[in-house]
Amino acid sequence: MRTSLSAVSMALALSACGTTPTPSAVPSATTVITMPAQAQAPQVLVVTPVQAPSVQMPEALNTEATPLPDVVTALLTYSERVRQLNPNDLAAEIAVQGDPGNAPLRQMQLALALMHTPQAVDTARALGLLQRVVGNPAPEATSLKPLARLLAHRLMEQRRLEDGLERQSQQLRENQRRIDQLNDRLEAMRAIERSLTTRPPAASNGARTPSP
Repeated sequence: MRTSLSAVSMALALSACGTTPTPSAVPSATTVITMPAQAQAPQVLVVTPVQAPSVQMPEALNTEATPLPDVVTALLTYSERVRQLNPNDLAAEIAVQGDPGNAPLRQMQLALALMHTPQAVDTARALGLLQRVVGNPAPEATSLKPLARLLAHRLMEQRRLEDGLERQSQQLRENQRRIDQLNDRLEAMRAIERSLTTRPPAASNGARTPSP
């Protein structure tokens, strides 16, 4: 019985010795273990979209028509009426208006009538009346000032064009005067030439021309 136990103990010891790893197979504490380098991950180019600058849209225009003051509407109606007048009736209308004094409405009416005449002096007079309305501090002139400024600007442009036409007319008259002077001199030279060609030739070798 004791022999059998001894045999079993020896068998277990030999079995344990066979499964124990050799010292060379076990890494020591100072052994450096080199691991394979991991594959570098591919770089991904990230493109950030550029936002377009925001454009501020203008505010919506107020399309609601602002009613004109009654006095401005009356002046526009008056202007349309005097525009259709013939020169004689227009002159009579201007005479009826007379001197408007410092009344802005009457100044505007007279200026509108004067604007329809072809005379440069009437244009200058109408411009003066409109400028008086623009510079009038009275409350009754407040509603008339926008229309007065508009008409005054139009008359100033008209005067500028009329001055340019006048300068051109003066230049044309001066050129025509010079042309007439040159024509007169040329005609005088032609007259002298004609008189020379009709004169009889002088006698040669001192011979006298027999008298008739």
